[in-house]
This record gives sequence, structure tokens and C-alpha cells, in this order.
Amino acid sequence: MTDASPLSFYDEVGGHDTFVRLVDAFYRGVAGDEVLKPMYPEEDLGPAKVRLTMFLEQYWGGPSTYSEQRGHPRLRMRHAPFHVNPDARDRWLAHMRAAVDELRLPPLHEATLWDYLQRAAQAMVNTFEPTGIGPAAGGRDAASGPSPREAGAPRSSLPLVAEPPADTPS
Repeated sequence: MTDASPLSFYDEVGGHDTFVRLVDAFYRGVAGDEVLKPMYPEEDLGPAKVRLTMFLEQYWGGPSTYSEQRGHPRLRMRHAPFHVNPDARDRWLAHMRAAVDELRLPPLHEATLWDYLQRAAQAMVNTFEPTGIGPAAGGRDAASGPSPREAGAPRSSLPLVAEPPADTPS
């Protein structure tokens, strides 16, 4: 009698070696990207490579090492300190697209992986401000909102309540 359970996506695409190749190719692009590279606190991208590899492996049905070492992925929370605007998203996707292409996966596997990566990248966008890259001393960059010492302060000098036009009777 054979085990008829289907293979995971992780196993179907080649397991650990495939995800290491994907992540290595991705970070080759990130290393030279003036917008994305500052988002990585370590000078060496090695720790980021390990984290992304473990995350992707776990997501796609491989070992659960990521959760064992780091807990729940909480992607939005982990990316909150960074200025992830549409430009950063598009750069991330461009490097990831090149990395996915290097894998030369069968079309269905490639489309499945790429669909997830596009949705994940979109979900990480947390600002539409065009400036302010990487974490500031207290977390998010200054363009994204008040610092902790200014908590409760408005983000702009615009009034919070609209005033009626001067020529309109009250």
C-alpha cells in the first residue's frame, strides 16, 4: 500500500534547494538597490536570507522552522517599522520576478508562486509617502506620522473639522 497523500508545493518545486536559489537570487538584486537595501538592519544580508528562506519554506508546506524560531510570521507587524510604499513594493517585486524566472519552474508552479508573491508585496504597503526610507531611531520614518513623544498630535496642520465657508449663513 502506498501513501496517496499529495505532495506539498514545497516538495513539488524541489524543496529546500529551490527556495535557497530563489532567495539567493532575490537578495543579489536587493544588495544593489538604493531603496530596499537600507531596510535591512544587518550589513550582511545573510540573516535576512535565512529568515525569508525559512518563511517561504514553511508557507509552502516545508519545515516549520520559521515558527519554531521566530513565532507567528505576523508579516504586517514585522514590516510596520519600514517605509513600504508603492516604489519599494515595485522594486521588491522586480527583484523577486528575476529570482522566480531563474528557477525555471513549470508554468503552473511559477504562476502559483508569483501570484502569492504579488499579493504579499501589496499587503506590505503601509504608506504612500514618496520619501523616508528605512527605520528611524524610533521605528517608522518621520514622514509616516508623529513620533512617540508627539503621540496624539495631528499629522498635518490641516484642521480636523472643516469650517463652513465665510459667505454661508450659520
